[in-house]
Amino acid sequence: MTDDLIARLSTDLKPVRRNALQRLIVGTVLASGVVAAIAMLMWLGTRADIATAPGTMMFWTKFAYTLALALLGGAATLVLARPDGRTRWPWIAAFALLVLLLVGAVFQLAYAEPEAMMSLVIGGTSLVCPWRIVALSLPVLAGLLVALRRLAPADPTLAGLAAGLFAGGTGAWIYSFACGENGMMFLALWYTFGIAVVAGLGALLGRFTLRW
Repeated sequence: MTDDLIARLSTDLKPVRRNALQRLIVGTVLASGVVAAIAMLMWLGTRADIATAPGTMMFWTKFAYTLALALLGGAATLVLARPDGRTRWPWIAAFALLVLLLVGAVFQLAYAEPEAMMSLVIGGTSLVCPWRIVALSLPVLAGLLVALRRLAPADPTLAGLAAGLFAGGTGAWIYSFACGENGMMFLALWYTFGIAVVAGLGALLGRFTLRW
């Protein structure tokens, strides 16, 4: 009886393509990231000094910080999408990255002119920056949650958190091309807050949508 059942279940099985999980996750992020980028261009456009901004350290600091968080979220998502997935290092690395940025922010503030300090912390867009990041991250988060439903994460909440970090970092990276703020503390506070909101949203939605 058992042998017959196994035989019936395995009769029409098709081999899974190599790296199918990676292809699904990365392909989803690339496609939804393009949607988010187009939305950013239509909604906000690029920063006014986009031609000269790559010559500044702050441009590349924002570029690297947001992209690194996205990649760490992606690494966690790829592991946690599996039923046996367990990982800790992406979370530790993300926290260490934030601490490193905060150290740099303190040094930047220490050497800044007194009248410039408020601009480096609050800037002119602190009230809208996190929510723009959330908005630009939503297509990526939605795509990732749909993709993860085709897989078998053992911990839906943690997998959703990882997907949220992946999406939030991606949305923040896209937004950095429209943002002209130049404060490391601004980046550490408001960008991180926006990414954290998306990560939390991913955990909440994952808890209910990724059950199996």
